[in-house]
Amino acid sequence: MDIENIVKIQQDFFNNQTFDYEYRIKQLEILRQMLKNYEDDIYYALREDLNKSRFETLTTELSVLYTEIDFALKHLKDWMKPEKVKAPITHKGTKNYIYKEPYGVTLIISSWNYPLQLAIAPAIGAIAAGNTVIIKPSEAAVATSRLLSNMIETTFPKEYFTVVEGGKETNQALLSESFDYIFFTGSAKVGKIIMQKASATLTPVTLELGGKSPAIINQDANIKLAAKRVAWGKFTNAGQTCVAPDFIYVHDTIKTKFLRALIKQIKAFYGKNPLKNRDYVRIINHNHYKHVERFLDDEMIIYGGDRDEDRLLIAPTLLDNISWNDSVMQEEIFGPVLPILSFETLDDALMNIKKMEKPLALYYFGEDETQQDKVIADLSFGGGSINDTLYHLANPHLPFGGVGTSGMGSYHGKYSFNTFSHDKSIMKQTTKFDVPFRYPGGKLTETIIKKVMSKF
Repeated sequence: MDIENIVKIQQDFFNNQTFDYEYRIKQLEILRQMLKNYEDDIYYALREDLNKSRFETLTTELSVLYTEIDFALKHLKDWMKPEKVKAPITHKGTKNYIYKEPYGVTLIISSWNYPLQLAIAPAIGAIAAGNTVIIKPSEAAVATSRLLSNMIETTFPKEYFTVVEGGKETNQALLSESFDYIFFTGSAKVGKIIMQKASATLTPVTLELGGKSPAIINQDANIKLAAKRVAWGKFTNAGQTCVAPDFIYVHDTIKTKFLRALIKQIKAFYGKNPLKNRDYVRIINHNHYKHVERFLDDEMIIYGGDRDEDRLLIAPTLLDNISWNDSVMQEEIFGPVLPILSFETLDDALMNIKKMEKPLALYYFGEDETQQDKVIADLSFGGGSINDTLYHLANPHLPFGGVGTSGMGSYHGKYSFNTFSHDKSIMKQTTKFDVPFRYPGGKLTETIIKKVMSKF
């Protein structure tokens, strides 16, 4: 595929076609219908890549996209309106606005763990903002990558919206081109490469990365619900979720009770033998299987640990007797393995978490609002939930993104539109009068300026 030519024809198309509100709305409607038309193929592709059930594909992939598209369709007209802003007294007679301007040709490099959602969700924002789009899906999710290419190529003109498939060489070829915006979802290691490449052309980027997201279970938590919501948040997609709880930090007085409840919930969700559950999600490939398997230390396993390398399956597994220096606490697990640590006081827990890199998500379980507010105020993280996991992602009114090594920039809902829009500042000056004191004019001008400035 001639990547240079694709970028060129999209640049030409952007200059003529994509600014109009009606055009953007039409493309979003076409995108929604495309997903509807290909639903059965989508279910099949995600079963092929990750063994996702129809339920999990619907709830974690398709429903998210339908919600995002419908939200954009409903609000796009308001988002596109110039925003009128105030002006200081020195600007009397002016009218001041912020215009939302599309960047141009955008590149979206997506990840394999939610291979449909993480490719299309940013594209919704890019389209709504009036850009053209090139998606580079992950080569690890082969069936979904092929499907994305097929359904987008048969639905949209490639000069407007297209897919470029391939591996690392394709990424390198794409990053050698000059884009107007790059949106990347993946590891921090690759994110640094993306940012380095983008810096050569001063291309703005959004990086959606990851990290070790904690779930803190305090002594006043609703243990049954906390266990249920942690089990759901951790083991959905076999733990291959960037915002999955990466470790549990539980108050030592309730640890035993919480673990019993957690094991009960895992059995309720996946059965006593998850490897025989036809809907249990598998690890994406052999390399990632080996990455996750490294953490299965028999001396630490208190539940689970079963695996099947031929079928790339690892059962939900709990690890205990963990120290902060163990390898499982040094890197993101990104799989169905959950270490358990305990604390004596909330202050101790917060102090230890502060020593870590800032996580993409954080989850706190406890009823006391003062303690909830303390966690929110004391710790820096991308976003999170109180008394829940993952669910904050499903609210299009909330931005989703990281901080520090867990990423930069955000999207979802209006924040996707904002991400792919440049804020163009415009001042409209009156010609009915002219304020004289801004011009050189001696001591009187200086006196007036000092009096004006003293009011600020």
